[in-house]
Amino acid sequence: MSPLGVTEVLVYSLPMRTRFRGIMVREGLLIRGSAGWGEFSPFWDYEIAEARRWWPAALEAAAGDWPEPVRDRIPVNCIVPADDPELAQQIVRDSGCRTAKVKVAEPGQSHAEDVQRVAAVRDALGPGGAIRIDANAAWSVDQAVLAITDLDRAAGGLEYAEQPCASLEELVAVRRRVRVLIAADESIRRADDPLRVALAEAADIAVLKVQPLGGVRRALTVAESCGLPVVVSSALETSVGLAAGVALAAALPELPYACGLATLALLDGDVCSDPLLPVDGFLPVRTVDPDLRADVTADEATTRRWYDRLSQISGSTRTAELMA
Repeated sequence: MSPLGVTEVLVYSLPMRTRFRGIMVREGLLIRGSAGWGEFSPFWDYEIAEARRWWPAALEAAAGDWPEPVRDRIPVNCIVPADDPELAQQIVRDSGCRTAKVKVAEPGQSHAEDVQRVAAVRDALGPGGAIRIDANAAWSVDQAVLAITDLDRAAGGLEYAEQPCASLEELVAVRRRVRVLIAADESIRRADDPLRVALAEAADIAVLKVQPLGGVRRALTVAESCGLPVVVSSALETSVGLAAGVALAAALPELPYACGLATLALLDGDVCSDPLLPVDGFLPVRTVDPDLRADVTADEATTRRWYDRLSQISGSTRTAELMA
């Protein structure tokens, strides 16, 4: 066994069903420890210092060091990529979810297309479902105010708008000018201090992702300290990474909103034969076990690239030691 308790390492590569976050292939690294599996899958546009924050989450999961759950299933939203209205409606109807998160402000698309997509999602959900939008920090303050107002109207009322702008100062300004609740994602998971959002009164809701925050227990501490309602979301992971998000959502004392953990449908496959997929809008709280099938294993060049990255982020610990 390695000094970190890692007994097995697998690099996976899975195609995406549609372009999401600018990628068509999702890659990552899975590690096996004394109590299970953990996932390490920071995106490639993250520098080493930021990617290093993701590593403790994999070690925590592999060691089985998660808090006890207080619920046995988690309500989730479906995710609607920046697709045409007809496909958006089909995604919502097939999902079984009563909450939909709609991607907006996609490069190369117009505001009118966003309005049409949101209106189509409302039509598919009916009057009782909830719609939230995610702009991934694409707007200026003025753009955000205009877009959120229009999209709120098209939705017949938005549940919230996620990360409309990049900076805390911009979020504060938008929050003061719109009636829609503002949620912070990048301003928490990519920040040196994830609590600055709450201190600046820049958001009404905290979107927390386990890997970027360094694990379930660290994310739970952020949730307790920030004093904001929490939405647990994924980092576009396999079932192994999603199980960590489910563990966080299951441990929160209160869970007022559906979570963004139904993202496995964006991947064309999984590392598990029993994938973590929602049923009637809920994910079960359970562990998962990868099958290590050849069809999900990355090629030699991709595997080497992830081993090199792991060596960089783990400091003095060499990949060879992890494999020992």
